[in-house]
Amino acid sequence: MRCNGLVAEVQDWAAGLEEVHARIAGAFARAEPRARVLAYLRGLLGQLERKNGWTLAEAAGEVSPDGMQRLLRTADWNAEAVRDQLRGYVVERLGPGGVLIADETGFIKKGTRSAGVARQYTGTTGKIDNCQIGVFCAYATGAGGALIDRELYLPRAWTDDRDRARAAGIGDDVGFATKPELARRMLTRALDAGVPAGWLTADEIYGQGRRLRVWCEQHGLPYVLATRSNDTVATVDWRQRRVRALIAELPESAWQRRSAGAGAHGLRLCDWARVEVLTGPDPGWARWVLARLSTPTDGEQAELAFYVCAGPAETSLEQLIAVAGSRWRIEECFAAAKNEAGLASYQVRDYTAWYRHITLAMLAHAYLSATRATAEKEAPQPETTSSSR
Repeated sequence: MRCNGLVAEVQDWAAGLEEVHARIAGAFARAEPRARVLAYLRGLLGQLERKNGWTLAEAAGEVSPDGMQRLLRTADWNAEAVRDQLRGYVVERLGPGGVLIADETGFIKKGTRSAGVARQYTGTTGKIDNCQIGVFCAYATGAGGALIDRELYLPRAWTDDRDRARAAGIGDDVGFATKPELARRMLTRALDAGVPAGWLTADEIYGQGRRLRVWCEQHGLPYVLATRSNDTVATVDWRQRRVRALIAELPESAWQRRSAGAGAHGLRLCDWARVEVLTGPDPGWARWVLARLSTPTDGEQAELAFYVCAGPAETSLEQLIAVAGSRWRIEECFAAAKNEAGLASYQVRDYTAWYRHITLAMLAHAYLSATRATAEKEAPQPETTSSSR
């Protein structure tokens, strides 16, 4: 009986992946790359120790990686159309009312020829490394989370050297853009596509950029964005104040111990406080500075973090905390996509090939997230017993 159940599970898995493949079929002009991309997705989701052109080709029964490399570099298909289908699939399977999350991750590389590679800081290793930086947008609900968009960050050393850029397949129309600008591009696409997100959250690289805050308010997207302690805001009396000074003036009674969600070691309890600042042009909205004081453990010192927030005036402190806590969901997406779907396993240098591999790896991870969400939803709930007095 167990064997029959396992066979059925494998069949369901294969059928589900084929449904995803059928969803993106329109992005491929010819049958050969359309068929090969299904093999590519199967390889990304397989148990291969490494998921590069050679191993994916071997798993597909091909004698060389030429076909897989051609799929990424020169085959006629539209990665943007696949991305759009991926985004719709994620929203459909994870449900409405989610949070959009912007963040970046690094891909460690050797040499200098891969598009966008440079000596730059990456949180992947916590130091300056030779790497590419991808800026991503994720969508997360209570059912799960998945990456829905991506942009490759190109340092000025690349966009200012057009010969070098052309050699890596970067068109002359691709200019320099900051990471917050790349995030705005992805958020624009998400909102234009009708992604039913209630909030945006991101780390201080994005929160410190006032243009992103203004953009969110112009588009009616509430936000909780991390920022630095020396960031300034306009207070209700029209003064410019540093956020750390505002929070330092709060009485002890303003702090409340709350959980920002479950972590690896249980609830992430911290002390939280907020102060309202100058309201924007929408009378139904308010702005706040939010602060989080971590609870020290094992002799560690408490750390103070700050956020700039805006949203409906009736937003509670608990809502802001929940959104701030959801930012870590994209880190979980990065880890799962790299470990389980080959996000960082590519060996391509070309600009177009980077987008194609990353998009397919995101799709593979989205399929995993959606499948898990469905399994958890359909799992039998533990029986509860009631007693009468």
